[in-house]
Amino acid sequence: MTRTDQNVETARYQKDIATRLGIDSDNLIFNYKQKNETVRLDLVTVNPKHEQSFLFHTVTGTDKVDALKKMLEYIDEHYPSANSMTIQWIKIGDNKLHTSYFRAQNMYEALDKFYYGRDMSQYKIFSIVLNPLS
Repeated sequence: MTRTDQNVETARYQKDIATRLGIDSDNLIFNYKQKNETVRLDLVTVNPKHEQSFLFHTVTGTDKVDALKKMLEYIDEHYPSANSMTIQWIKIGDNKLHTSYFRAQNMYEALDKFYYGRDMSQYKIFSIVLNPLS
């Protein structure tokens, strides 16, 4: 596959992910990190209301396209069955309480997604709640 073909395929998969999640593509960040023979993809969502970003999920593939395929597989097969959790929090220095929602296996994974790329000392968590099954 040529580099141009790979770029087109990458863009197509990124658009497909945004569509399946029902999130505007402007509110998704695809962070790729190449390490030896693998590519790590951290998919990050941006909440347009409070303009904070959170980790959605991480996968590893042989290249960008493979990592995107694995992310789609996660979205289709595993994401719907993950626990739904609510985290209430404030940013230190701001008095506004925010509510964010995560899908995670447990509260530790939800906190990892919340704190992805940020300084823990700048945020105060008020509650983590496992939401009831619908």
